[in-house]
Amino acid sequence: MTTVIFYEKPGCANNTRQKVLLAAAGHTVLARNLLTEPWTAQRLLAFFGERPVAAWFNRASPKVKSGEIVPEELDAVTALAMMRADPLLIRRPLLEADGRFEVGFDPEVIKAWLGLSQPDAGNPEACRHGL
Repeated sequence: MTTVIFYEKPGCANNTRQKVLLAAAGHTVLARNLLTEPWTAQRLLAFFGERPVAAWFNRASPKVKSGEIVPEELDAVTALAMMRADPLLIRRPLLEADGRFEVGFDPEVIKAWLGLSQPDAGNPEACRHGL
């Protein structure tokens, strides 16, 4: 199977569930701390691809939930600077495998790309604890 580098918020129950799904499908998951990784704008852009800026954001981030930050109102340069300063703003997980980069855990995308062996109940991206 595939080795997946999985950038997560340590202790996040949702990220743990996502890693279990990947491991159950036979993948080797190498977890990395999203919050302490030395991100550059260029490196983050590799994960975001052609997605609109608003899709880069963790909607459960306190600053987004409170309305302090409105992702739809930001340009890419500003969004990347904010994310480098506050990695909680970055949508999770960030995934890297076989030269491909993805943001978020869309089961259909992951299944087509890497393969998943079992269905998951509920939304695998829905944060259960607010962050």
